[in-house]
Formats: sequence, structure tokens, C-alpha cells
Amino acid sequence: MHFLDQAKIYLQSGQGGPGAVSFRREKYVEYGGPDGGNGGKGGDIIFEAEQGLNTLIDFRYAQHFKAKRGGHGMGRDRTGGGADDLVIKVPVGTQVLSEDKEEILADFTEVGQQVVFLEGGKGGRGNASYKSSTNRAPRQHQPGEPAEEMWVWLRLKLLADVGLLGLPNAGKSTFINQITNAKAKVGAYAFTTLVPKLGVVHHKGREFVIADIPGLIEGASDGAGIGDRFLGHIERCRVLIHLVDIAGPDPAEAMKTVQDELAAHGEGLVDKPQLIALNKTDLADGELVAGFAEELAQAGAERVFAVSGATGDGMEELLNAVLSYLPDRTSTETNAAEEETVDEEKPWSPI
Repeated sequence: MHFLDQAKIYLQSGQGGPGAVSFRREKYVEYGGPDGGNGGKGGDIIFEAEQGLNTLIDFRYAQHFKAKRGGHGMGRDRTGGGADDLVIKVPVGTQVLSEDKEEILADFTEVGQQVVFLEGGKGGRGNASYKSSTNRAPRQHQPGEPAEEMWVWLRLKLLADVGLLGLPNAGKSTFINQITNAKAKVGAYAFTTLVPKLGVVHHKGREFVIADIPGLIEGASDGAGIGDRFLGHIERCRVLIHLVDIAGPDPAEAMKTVQDELAAHGEGLVDKPQLIALNKTDLADGELVAGFAEELAQAGAERVFAVSGATGDGMEELLNAVLSYLPDRTSTETNAAEEETVDEEKPWSPI
């Protein structure tokens, strides 16, 4: 499946149906009078967050979404049928932006969340509704209300608990493959990861989602390399794991480069909790690992974890630290289950 995190689409709600001009004509009925019915309501444009979607690729092939118009009013006081609403399914984490991308119009953070984005036009009045004591045979009617229309941008920000970042070739793909079943592409060259990758980690009876994004290089905020557009996918993470390659020319400088790009991107990324992981320790001896860890600490790292994505060494301690930043959903689910059990065991009473 191809990954797409931005798409521009056109939306148009349904126009309201026009009211009818009609007069009752029946044999043996002396006074007919007006009987034109009202028009039906046009369809709404509704966005809904759907579980299981993680890309906007469908909107590359379908950019125009138009709801149907309401039905015409008819004689015998028949109201036109209302049009069905047009429901557009989007992944959880999708934001709807204005055409100039300056305003967030909707933000979908939960499965099943719905937003009526554009309302369909109301149906027009038929001539029967204009009848009065002084206007016995009205011929006026209303057309339906016009449809609403606009161009919008869809922007996907993946919802993950943990974000994984670092320079190209820091070993992020090997790392996420070690702790999840993501099966990310691994290669001995830079930028093997071209799009964000999600994986689910199971650790000590708990699980959380980790997002791996393409590597950052110096000047990414100005468009160098793949740029920093994918940093938006870790803006909602609770904690970041920053991988630093121990086999690189200068691990401390590598850490600083990524920190500078986070600061240039903004959105509070540089202020998020970060766990610095000195990766590929299987390629160095203990003394060298300790020396580089000390350099990272002096460069500003609060705590350095020595890990190996290839062998899994040090992962236990790092994942334990990650859990301390995440809510304990297990205890909440356990309490809910216990309360449900108590309710089931409570004897029935009419009071």
C-alpha cells in the first residue's frame, strides 16, 4: 500500500430541492386550491474517522466529492425526498485544513469521530405553504437553498505513543524490527526509510505504538534530504527515542544536528521528553561505549541508553523507561472489568 499523508479535495454539499406550484384538480371537487409540496433537503458532507486506515492514498484518485440534491416538491402536498448524506472515511489522526493551510477546520483523534463539515441546503417552500385568507391561489414558491462548496487539504498525522528519530543510517529500521513485527526495509545505505512506519510493541503486559520516520540531515528544515515534512507524524507522541549511531564520525555532533532540526521545525518537538539511545553497541567494546555515552551526556543528554538493534542488547532497560512516560491502560481496563463483574454478581432487585 502506498503512503500518502497530504491530499487536496473539493467538497460540495447537496442543494435543496425546489418547492412545487400545483393546484388540486379533482372531479366533483368544487374548490381545489394550492397543493404544491416543499422541496427536500440536500445531503450533508460528513467526515468520519475509520479504524484500520493509515494513508490518504484513496484521495489521490478521487478528489471531488459531491452530495446529492434534495428532491422536488410535488402536487398533492408531497414533500420531496431528502438526499442521503455523503460520508467520507479518513484515517484517525487526519486534520482538515483550509485551502491556504492556515486554519485547522477539523481534527480526528478517535475512531468513529464524526463531523458534519458542510450542510446540505434546505428545501424550498411549495405554493401550498403560501395560502392565506387573502391569498387563496398563490403561485409563488421557493427554490432550494444553494449548496456549500470549498477546497480543503487533508493532512495525516499518525497517532503513535513513541516517535523514533535520528540521522540516516542510525539503525532505526533495524531497531523497530527488533522490538515489533513492522518488517521495515533495512539497507546499508542512507534513506532506506522513505515514509513513516508504524509498529506495535508488547512489553511487560502492555503495548504501545511506535512510529519510525525517515532520517533527518542538517538543513532538513530547509528541504535538504527528504526534508522535515514527516516530523508532523511525531508531534503527538508522548516520548521520543533518539537513536545515535556509535559507528558514526561524531555521535555528539549527530545528536546536536537532529536537535537543531527539531528546534527549527517547532511545534514543541524539542521540548518533548527524549530518550537518547546509543545504537550499534555490538560494534564497539565497553570502554568505547562508556566514552561516547559520557560525551552525549556532556552535550546535553539527560540519560543515555546503550542498545543494539541487531542483537537486542539494552532493549529491556530502554523499553522500561518508555513505559514510565505512558499511561497505564492495563490497570484502567482491569478496574473496568472488575466493576463489570461486581455488577453482574449483584442480585437483582426491583428497587
